[in-house]
Amino acid sequence: MNLFNYKGYQGSIETSLKDRCLYGKILHITDLLLYEGNTLEELENNFKDSVDDYLATCKELNREPKKPFKGSFNIRLGQELHEKAAKKSVECGKSLNDYIKDVISKDIHSLNI
Repeated sequence: MNLFNYKGYQGSIETSLKDRCLYGKILHITDLLLYEGNTLEELENNFKDSVDDYLATCKELNREPKKPFKGSFNIRLGQELHEKAAKKSVECGKSLNDYIKDVISKDIHSLNI
C-alpha cells in the first residue's frame, strides 16, 4: 500500500472510480481528517495541508492534537517500535494485531516451540 508521511502522520491513497478522483485519510488517530485531489501531486499537497490545518486548529483551540501512536497495546513497546510495527502492518495489508500475531508466530515456529 502506498502512503504519504508528513510530520509524523501517515495518510492513505485511495481512488474513487465513480467520482474519478483520488482521496485519503490520515491514519492511526481518532480524529477524522480527509483529503482529496485529481492528481497524486494535488493529493499529497492536500494531505500536507490537512495535517498543517489540523495542527493549527488544535493550537487555536488550545487542544492537544491526537498523536498517531501512543506506544502501547496490551504490552509496552515504546513509541518508536509501536509506530514502526503499525506502519509495517498497513504496508502488509493487515491489522496491527494480525501483523504482531504473525511475527510472533513465525518467531515461535522458528524456535520449534
